[in-house]
Amino acid sequence: MREALKKTTIQKKVNLHSLRHSYATHLLEEGVNIVTIKELLGHATIQTTMIYLHVAQLPHTPPHSPLDTLYPEQV
Repeated sequence: MREALKKTTIQKKVNLHSLRHSYATHLLEEGVNIVTIKELLGHATIQTTMIYLHVAQLPHTPPHSPLDTLYPEQV
């Protein structure tokens, strides 16, 4: 990995552990369920996975009610 990094313009310290953090964050940003992320990373607990995801800044979207599909707004 060191040899590959030497060929880039990356200035930040990067290691395999930081790549795991990035992988987890990108999965979350793509909408992957946190339980699935936990399993992909091989974590025993959700709490460990949450440590990996502490930097994720996701936009807050309010939940949609299932009733919205039954009674759509009339325009």
